[in-house]
Amino acid sequence: MNRISTLLFLLCINGLQAKQPNVVILFTDDQGTLDANCYGSKDLITPNIDKLAATGVRFTQAYAHTVCCPARAALMTGRHPQRGGVRHWTQGDMNSAKGINMALEEVTLAEALKPAGYRTALFGKWHLGAHRDYGPQKQGFDEFFGIRDGFIDNYNHYFLHGTGFHDLYEGTTPVKAPGKYFPEMMVQRSLNFIDQNKDRPFFLYVPFNIPHYPEQALKKHEALYKDMKDPARRSYGAIVTTTDHYIGQVIDKLEEHGLRENTIVIYMSDNGHSEETGNHIRTGNHKSGYPEGHFYGASGGGSTGKWIGQKGSFLEGGVRVPAVISYPSKLPKGAVRNQAVTAMDWFPTVLGLCGVKQPAKAPKLDGFNILPLIHDAREKSKYKTLHFAWGNKWAVREGNWKLIGMEGRPKATLHNLADAKPEVKDYAVEKPEVVGRLRALHTAWAKDVKPKW
Repeated sequence: MNRISTLLFLLCINGLQAKQPNVVILFTDDQGTLDANCYGSKDLITPNIDKLAATGVRFTQAYAHTVCCPARAALMTGRHPQRGGVRHWTQGDMNSAKGINMALEEVTLAEALKPAGYRTALFGKWHLGAHRDYGPQKQGFDEFFGIRDGFIDNYNHYFLHGTGFHDLYEGTTPVKAPGKYFPEMMVQRSLNFIDQNKDRPFFLYVPFNIPHYPEQALKKHEALYKDMKDPARRSYGAIVTTTDHYIGQVIDKLEEHGLRENTIVIYMSDNGHSEETGNHIRTGNHKSGYPEGHFYGASGGGSTGKWIGQKGSFLEGGVRVPAVISYPSKLPKGAVRNQAVTAMDWFPTVLGLCGVKQPAKAPKLDGFNILPLIHDAREKSKYKTLHFAWGNKWAVREGNWKLIGMEGRPKATLHNLADAKPEVKDYAVEKPEVVGRLRALHTAWAKDVKPKW
């Protein structure tokens, strides 16, 4: 090949690479079903989430999961979390005995995009197993900075349940930075990553640890809510606005480099708002340095509208979350979709938008490419049933009926989403045939998703 041919070839390759969209996933933590202005919460200040909705497609029936770990497994793999062994709380402290970690045989979105030329990074919260032989850099991420478990105090970087442990890492190397605000640290890393990779395709996963407790909002955002009468909503509103503020910084950086039109931005929460309002340090000599009795729980200030439930439940308020996809050059803007979608759908949808084939070694997906639904409001949801399970609790939904049960117990509760007060009444005694049908669906599903590893 002569010099001119080589130059043309390289220009062609560079042109093709330029056409590949970037991917940014902004995954918030414990942000409730309706807790953004664009979802009707007029007392919250969320201009950046609202901007994403105005430049993209907002979903009113998006499902993640009931708590952190399974939602993240579903998002990263496009599969039910049970398939990868994420059926209960994953290992938290990297230095503790090995516990539950997501199977390395699972293929993450990072592992799917990386062979297609994407630079990959996770800055924030992993929570799929902290063991040093597992984790983000074992599953496709070139860079990882953040917390390997579920939450930390944002200033001293200690996990606060039990006796506590330090949890801030660069890969598997501990980072000691007392006094520095973790959301600021992780977002600054995200902004630097965009700066460094603006001329090549990248996948940036930004799983926030906020508005999850402890609700340590920036002071300037606390001031915005000083006149709100409800103290729970006041505290929660401030940390939601802090979360929105950092979402805006990521979007602004994309715009600064002219990348916004060619970047797929997905925003979603991992579960409903938290009602864990009783969390206090319960031991002396806590490793964080906080005294016994120190409060670090949630305020319980989330909003679910007509729905009931919260994080940890399979009622709509626990599993139905805000979600938006924005890709200005290719997808509708200011659109709303009411069909059921799940966190598992982002994996195949992103691959479809990026023109990347699912890796040959990747196991069966449970999510769907929802591009037809995104482009056409008349398209029906691919989900005939929705299944959730965590620990020994489970739920199955078919149409407007939802059955919630517990393994090994014959009694289950039956709820209807179409009621004027959805899910409040238990129809189990009145509708035994519906209970039987949904229980059979759950039994078959549970057998199918049992880990093969």
